Amino acid sequence: MTISHAAKEMGDWCDAMTGVEGSSGYVVLLVCTLLGYVWINGGFQANGSSKHVEEEEEEEELEPPRNFTTKQLRFFDGKMNEKTEEQKPVYLSVGGTVFDVSKGRDFYGPGGPYEMFAGRECGAALATMSFDESLLDDLAACDTLGVGDKAELRNWQEKFEHYRCYPIKGRLVPDAKLPSSERIISMEELAKFDGNAEGKPEGNHAGYALHPIYLGAWDKVFDVSFGGVPMYGKGGPYNRFAGKDASRALALMSFDPKDAENPDISDLEEKKVKVLKDWVATFEEKKGYPVVGRLDKEL
Repeated sequence: MTISHAAKEMGDWCDAMTGVEGSSGYVVLLVCTLLGYVWINGGFQANGSSKHVEEEEEEEELEPPRNFTTKQLRFFDGKMNEKTEEQKPVYLSVGGTVFDVSKGRDFYGPGGPYEMFAGRECGAALATMSFDESLLDDLAACDTLGVGDKAELRNWQEKFEHYRCYPIKGRLVPDAKLPSSERIISMEELAKFDGNAEGKPEGNHAGYALHPIYLGAWDKVFDVSFGGVPMYGKGGPYNRFAGKDASRALALMSFDPKDAENPDISDLEEKKVKVLKDWVATFEEKKGYPVVGRLDKEL
C-alpha cells in the first residue's frame, strides 16, 4: 500500500466517522497544534503525558529595601557569627548602594582577594582600583571623583546589579547625614514618620532607600527604617507604633490602641519600666537603630 493510498483511506475513515467531507485536514491541524503545545511546554513524560517545566517552587519573599548605618553595614563581613555559629552574609556598598555579594564570597569573603571591602563602602576604592583603606567608608569621596573615575564607578554598579545580579539590600546613610541625636522632636513631628510615606525620599533624606520611620521609646526617638521595615513599616505587625511615643505599649507588651496613644508610664511598676528599658537597649545595642532625636518629656 502506498503512502498516498493510505492517506486516502485515512481521509475516507475520518469523513465516515465525522460525517464531514475533508475532515482529515482538521484532524491533522489538531494533531499539529497538540504536538506544538507539548513541545513548547517541555515534551512528554515516560507515561506519554505532557510535562510543564516551569519551576513550581515558591520564590522566597524578598525583604523590602532598608537604610544602613556605617556600623550596621560593618556587621555583614562574611565572618562567623559567634552567637549563631553561622557565616554572616557578605554585603558591601558601592556609591551608597548596598549589595549582597554573598554569591561572590570567594572574592569578598574572608580570605578572598577583596575581603577588605566586605561590610564597607568601597565605591571610591573600586573606581580608582585602589586598596587604600583611607578610601573605604568615605561615601563623600564618590562625589569628588574625576569624570573617568565616576564612569568607572557606574560601571561597577551596573556590573554588580545587572551582570553579577547581586541583590540590592538598600542604601548606606553616612553618619554625617543622620540627624542629631540631641534635637528635640515634637509629637507632631514624630507623627509625620509613621511608615506610610510613599515616593522617593527627598530633601534632608535624599539618598535614603526609603523614608524614615520614627518610634519613640523612653525619651529617645529611633529611626527603625534602618533594619526594622518588615516589623514597623506599612503592613508590619508593629506599624501601629510607628510615628508614636510607644513607651507605655512597649512596657506593657500591649497592642491595645489606648496604650499606643498614651505614652504616660508614671503609673507603671518598676518591673514594667524595666521591660521598656530592655526594649531601648535592644533598639540601640542589638538592632543598631540610630537615635535621631529626643522627646520633650519628663521621666
